Amino acid sequence: MMNWDPKILLGLGLLLLVLGVVLPFLMIVHMLESTLFLNFFAFFAQLAGVILGFLGSMMIVRNRRRRDR
Repeated sequence: MMNWDPKILLGLGLLLLVLGVVLPFLMIVHMLESTLFLNFFAFFAQLAGVILGFLGSMMIVRNRRRRDR
């Protein structure tokens, strides 16, 4: 994988997770129309957020272990 900053991955993951929670909430309170595309987008935003957050966390752990040796 490229040399990405783990903090950027964590931030992007958090943003996607929040987006994946806010969009369904707005659909429930009828501020947004619930469409198939929007439902899938919210789901995949949450999934990508979890994956990016996990990768960012793993990169932080890896960097700290290398530094402690």
